Amino acid sequence: QVQLVESGGGLVQAGGSLSLSCAASGSIFTINAMRWYRQAPGKQRELVAAITWGGRTNYADSVKGRFTISRDNAKNTVFLQMNSLKPEDTAVYYCNADINKGDYWGQGTQVTVSS
Repeated sequence: QVQLVESGGGLVQAGGSLSLSCAASGSIFTINAMRWYRQAPGKQRELVAAITWGGRTNYADSVKGRFTISRDNAKNTVFLQMNSLKPEDTAVYYCNADINKGDYWGQGTQVTVSS
């Protein structure tokens, strides 16, 4: 069984930084991509950033230049460094991964940016 465990998040003032991490554990044979999504109250879940296991990345336009996704292949972990945070970044952030041809989600972690 595969699990994704997120850590990080919390409360920060606008302009500040936070870092999220997501570690995959269990019977892992292949990981094709890992992603971060977010969902703000009353809004649909949206893709924030993604990274393939080969290192190719893509970002939502709203976070380009402020967020950086990276990964540690040896530890099956993906990170999201968030800088210059804005109140509109407030949301529950979810880790998502394509593992063993399956789709897995983390439990979510709250990020709150105060103005």
